[in-house]
Amino acid sequence: MDPSNLSRSPQPSPRRAAGSIPVSHHLLLCATPTKALCCPDPAVGAASWDVLKQLVRELGLEDPARAGGIVLRSKADCLRICTEGPVLLVWPDGVVYGGVTPERIMRILREHVLEGHPIADWVVRDYALRESRDLHPTSQEPYGSLTARAYESD
Repeated sequence: MDPSNLSRSPQPSPRRAAGSIPVSHHLLLCATPTKALCCPDPAVGAASWDVLKQLVRELGLEDPARAGGIVLRSKADCLRICTEGPVLLVWPDGVVYGGVTPERIMRILREHVLEGHPIADWVVRDYALRESRDLHPTSQEPYGSLTARAYESD
């Protein structure tokens, strides 16, 4: 390393120089864990990931010009939920869906990500990290807390 470079201010990367790209959601799918505690069938997890990638592209959710921001997606090895996998964390909403099969991906994208309405029947945990929709209006616990809430079927 050239010591003369240490005193210089770092140059912004071309991507940052063009401006930041807003992000509306980041979808983290725990689909192919190395220790299959939550996703007993790795084939279902892999298929869910493939469908998620395909639909995010087809719906234009990765387009930097998209109003409201882009949707990022990441495959995770473990989200420490360990139940009803594959599981999908919708960030920053803090909503975790269980049993995320390829058949459920489109509905989650359409109803939750695009329309802003979580699908309460599929939620296994809600971290409620920002003000958002209350899945169970009778709950006395305010949004914004860092406690995890598990939902039971109504």
